[in-house]
Amino acid sequence: MKTKARHSLKDVAKSADVSVATVSRYLNGQLDLPAPTRLRIDRAVRDLDYRPNPHARRLSLGKSDTLALIIPDIANPFFARLAAAMEQAAAAQETMVTLHATLNRVDRELAALDLAARNMVDGLVFVTNHMPPPEVAERINRFARVVILDEDVVGAHAPRLMCDNEMGGVLAGRALYRAGHRRIVYIGGREDLYSTNARLAGLRRGMEGIAPSRSYVHDHAAASGREIALRFLREADGETALFIGSDELTVGVLNVFKEQGVRVPDDFSLISFDNVRSLHLFDPAITAVEQPVDALGRRAIEILFDGGWETAAFRETTELLPVKLIERASVSAPANNNKSVQPPPQQREVP
Repeated sequence: MKTKARHSLKDVAKSADVSVATVSRYLNGQLDLPAPTRLRIDRAVRDLDYRPNPHARRLSLGKSDTLALIIPDIANPFFARLAAAMEQAAAAQETMVTLHATLNRVDRELAALDLAARNMVDGLVFVTNHMPPPEVAERINRFARVVILDEDVVGAHAPRLMCDNEMGGVLAGRALYRAGHRRIVYIGGREDLYSTNARLAGLRRGMEGIAPSRSYVHDHAAASGREIALRFLREADGETALFIGSDELTVGVLNVFKEQGVRVPDDFSLISFDNVRSLHLFDPAITAVEQPVDALGRRAIEILFDGGWETAAFRETTELLPVKLIERASVSAPANNNKSVQPPPQQREVP
């Protein structure tokens, strides 16, 4: 059975007695024509059953109908939830999101940026968990529409979208101060991160100017939380509470506490930052500063589509979304705490 030949834009132009460029611009909504010419083109399209090649049409419009999301780690619940919120918001705009996980490696960040550029994405959301070198910012600046989300990228000319990290620190500090704590431990991401410095500044404000007696910084990962918790238990000297900068770090800390028989809040009160894990199911349920993860994802898509990209000043803006404190059972008065907790000589396996 002979297959019907697919007619081209050139065939439509010939039938309507106009140029190929005229047909292309008319069908893309870029050209207003006299009524007789419009009728000839519409009739030719109908008679020839012309169907535009979607890929070619996107190229002619300078659009790909895709956005790129570059994140450190899809296994981290924070980034997984962020990606889901973005995908849902993009779907409402009839746009797809391509996902690139970098593992916080510069070579993978550069490769993901180059791939997104080759794919001519309509917009980019860039998320990192370390301070990237200048080459990353240079690549980002080649895109027409970019949102820097969650952490800063020095040298990138793009709007920033973040939660109010400093206010999160304030809320945690106030809760601990009200409960009677004065010697606080901060555990968070690396010291060069925007979020680490903002949360520490907020914690001092919330604690009425009292700085943490100890600070430990590392990657936002459960393994890092374990390492820090073991070190803290060796060095503890009168601290009564911990403010931990991510749920992933909190999981690692609590895992060690369980192994070592350390009780929350009897030995140490604890507040986490994120509330993306099911912290209400922990025993005890963990008090947390909640990031608006879904709102961050939705807002990033809104900015890409509706931001003031025609003004240079827009690229230097920073938008902060509000956080809130979810109070649960992991904070108590320090009078109930055992301030002299030390790890036993031998660790035991978690059953």
